[in-house]
Amino acid sequence: MIYVDTSVMVALLTTEPKTPQVAAWYAGLNEIPTVSDWILPEFSSALSIKVRTSQLSEQLAKNSRDEFDLLIDGGVRLVAVSREAYRKADGIVRAHQIGLRAGDSLHLATALELGASHMATLDGNLAANAKRQGLEVIGF
Repeated sequence: MIYVDTSVMVALLTTEPKTPQVAAWYAGLNEIPTVSDWILPEFSSALSIKVRTSQLSEQLAKNSRDEFDLLIDGGVRLVAVSREAYRKADGIVRAHQIGLRAGDSLHLATALELGASHMATLDGNLAANAKRQGLEVIGF
């Protein structure tokens, strides 16, 4: 199972330096990737930041949200975040030396709980921590 974090979805649905690589990867998938419910507010937050910082217009943000909604409805496997994943994420962020933030620790904890074999992320710190936990990281 491939677990995908929000950074990959943002790159897939907006224009970022890694968008061509992410789009090619997504187009070539042989399985439906898995995302957690956490992606819903985190994706919207990322778009809002892009609008506030003039990286994205309101119209382009709306278009990206519409594409995201379509993707959530059929292009990814959406799973709920369990209470145990929140607890595991809490334990992960308590290890301050690894430097993960709350959202990334929740992605990692959920991927581990689901038994994912791969983590797709554009975040170097999340990638390093996923590798330490035994996940194969899909790099772009």
